[in-house]
Amino acid sequence: MGRGCGHRRIAGGSRGDRGSATVWVALTAATMCAVFAAVLCLGQAIAARHRAGSAADLAALAAADRALWGAPDACVKALEVARAQGAELVRCTVTGEIADVRVRARLGPYAPSVRARAGPAPAAAPAGLPEGVP
Repeated sequence: MGRGCGHRRIAGGSRGDRGSATVWVALTAATMCAVFAAVLCLGQAIAARHRAGSAADLAALAAADRALWGAPDACVKALEVARAQGAELVRCTVTGEIADVRVRARLGPYAPSVRARAGPAPAAAPAGLPEGVP
């Protein structure tokens, strides 16, 4: 027995290595937390963008549906649809039967703005002729 502390010395070991595993574990845990936080932030930003895109698409479709009633009625409907999706209508213009809207959706610290257009499809070219040929 002879050594008062009861510590055993491993052959080839050094007293300078004591506690180094704790430091490595702490650094690894901190790095993992930082990566996890970055992934959560990225996921929240992507979810905000998707929410804004969906709200913009629906608002543009609603405005295009009401385009023949006039731009004010069409934009009021786009505003109602955007609000129902938890977003805000930033801009709405109606030209003919084409509705062009911009919607912003907030999710956490993110507030992406997305533009969407909706209206009737262009007339198809007659069969057998390339596009643009009358």
